[in-house]
Amino acid sequence: MNPERIQDLFDLLGQVTGYIYPNEIEIHWSILVVVYPYVTGLVAGAFILASLVKVFKVKEVEPTYRLALLTALAFLLVAPLPLLLHLSQPMRSFEIFLTPNLTSAMAMFGFVYAWYLMAVLLLELWFEYRRDLVVLGKESTFPMSWIYRALSLFSTDVSDRAVAFDLKAIRMITIIGIPSAFLLHGYVGFIFGSVKANPWWSSVLMPIVFLMSAIVSGIALVVFLYMVLTSIRNQPIDMRCLDTIVSYLFYAVIVDFSLEALDFIHRLYQSEESVKILGTLITNKLFMSLFVLQILLGMIIPLGILVVARSRTFNDDMRKLLYFTSVILIQVGIFSTRWNVVIGGQLFSKSFRGLMAYKMEVMGIEGLLAALALLILPFVILTVFIRLLPTERMEDHVARTA
Repeated sequence: MNPERIQDLFDLLGQVTGYIYPNEIEIHWSILVVVYPYVTGLVAGAFILASLVKVFKVKEVEPTYRLALLTALAFLLVAPLPLLLHLSQPMRSFEIFLTPNLTSAMAMFGFVYAWYLMAVLLLELWFEYRRDLVVLGKESTFPMSWIYRALSLFSTDVSDRAVAFDLKAIRMITIIGIPSAFLLHGYVGFIFGSVKANPWWSSVLMPIVFLMSAIVSGIALVVFLYMVLTSIRNQPIDMRCLDTIVSYLFYAVIVDFSLEALDFIHRLYQSEESVKILGTLITNKLFMSLFVLQILLGMIIPLGILVVARSRTFNDDMRKLLYFTSVILIQVGIFSTRWNVVIGGQLFSKSFRGLMAYKMEVMGIEGLLAALALLILPFVILTVFIRLLPTERMEDHVARTA
């Protein structure tokens, strides 16, 4: 064994408290498995926000509709990469499609992912952009003209009847996509909640908590991107749109906070044999990430900021600052939630008498730099999408700039 590896194991062993089994020294699920549910949650939340326009007819948030769809696609393309890097044989991952295992929740991710990517998100984006792609294909010069024509699948019909069909198709796909988005991230919580051997994960509320926190993080991300994008473009922010989105974010945060509190109260009321070690875990190993980052900075303070922003009369600039601060803190809190679930659930022994330690690498395929690269990559992809595809309809852009 590598001498550095042996030294790392000795360092971990020195941080062990109480009694643990010999095979529990090493934490097998690393920060990459933390990044995975965080990224998939952003996908689901962004799509749910986009669905408000087409299904629930919330016209106020329409300026962020296309941005939300492109954000969902950019993060969805990166979503499986943390798991692929975590595998010892990632080049064989395609075999889950050739030999499906219906009894494995992890193996079924490939089918859920493929359905959501191809049958929902790509189809909705294509119908949404089809008319603009046809127009851009005619107006652009080579080689962009051919790129736009290829993206439009060489469609040429921009008649009112064709556009009306596009709108009907978008609405139908979005209706199908809402339960698909719930399934995409709800099943992530199901994976943890179905691991009955681990009392930190085995909760019937786990899929619901994961789903609500995903909606919160996705909405907050779109708000952040919308404010940054309009600032870069020197465009005015639609405050009616921003206020409406933040209102939905405010209610989602309240529901998420209530569900997590209910889950915590339920665990205390049950008082199973694991409650003592879990209490030691959250007051010792997870104090900073749970109480400070997740609850205080990631939930209570943003919720207070949103309450202040909604209850008092501030000018637009002050409300923008409050909104921007709250959505950043919310992202910190949601990532801490994923950390506490994935890493925290591995820090106590199956003997219920000992706690381990997780030593995160900086370099390496499962280190901090790899995780940061996976978190930055969706923004790079989104930048390409935004440069290639307009985030507002061409006729709206012409009317606004005229």
